Amino acid sequence: MTVLPTTHVSFPAGEVSGESSVLAVHALADGRYAVVTEATPFHPLDHTWPDQPADLGELTVGGVTHPVVDCLTGAVGPEGGELLVGADIPVRRGDEEWSWLVLHVVGTEPAGAVGQVAELRVDAGRRALLSASHSGCHLLALALNAALAPRWRKDPGRADAFGNPDFDSLAMASSVMDTEASTDTYRLGKSLRKKGFTAEATEEYPALAEAIPALTEAVNAQLAAWVAADAAVRIEVPGPELTARRRWRCELPAGPAEIFCGGTHLHHLGELAELRTELLLSEDGSELVAVTRPKRA
Repeated sequence: MTVLPTTHVSFPAGEVSGESSVLAVHALADGRYAVVTEATPFHPLDHTWPDQPADLGELTVGGVTHPVVDCLTGAVGPEGGELLVGADIPVRRGDEEWSWLVLHVVGTEPAGAVGQVAELRVDAGRRALLSASHSGCHLLALALNAALAPRWRKDPGRADAFGNPDFDSLAMASSVMDTEASTDTYRLGKSLRKKGFTAEATEEYPALAEAIPALTEAVNAQLAAWVAADAAVRIEVPGPELTARRRWRCELPAGPAEIFCGGTHLHHLGELAELRTELLLSEDGSELVAVTRPKRA
């Protein structure tokens, strides 16, 4: 495949529609087709950290509308050659020698599309729900870090925006979100204990298994306070490229919080009527799961 320029994206600003020239149409192995445009508002599935699902929507070119049934990350090496998709990409997103492409997946080939201008429309309702789940995921991380801060025997060497030990990033096993919730799974293994975290009972605190109800209450109280503050949210972007390293920033009452993130988000927390989490500890105590459900206002 000819080397194409890295796709420019407008989803960090919340865009859900746009127009752009079609640069290529590529047949995928499953019989569908990937349409590559110069720019797009679509958020693709990230092949290195597939936490947020892809945007869906429509692509219209040459007067014909094609449902966009998936949106993937593709890449072409520095010498051109084969278009690699998703898990087949052998390098991390952002490798400067590669071209990084947003692939709008459609079921039928848009004949003669290359060189034409395509209209791109994201399913805005679905995007809004995913954005709420993703913002809720970051807020949960900060609230959980604060609630678990007393359980660190020593400084693990990594802190969040408020100076609390960053349990979220240190223990993270997986993070998955959909239109209803985000589900974050944390591993409570030997590695975390060596860093200083304790799930066992101490003179001051009960064992983690016994503390789950109180922790859940503390986290939910903090989430409710942040939603009530209607804090502004934005994505800081150094450039329009898909590979730009973007940061989520939320102007919380205690100060701004920033987390590196490639997804989509709310514009302010007042878009939520409620944000609540449920904390669950596995029977063997090896994993903590947080299921965080946003309710839009």
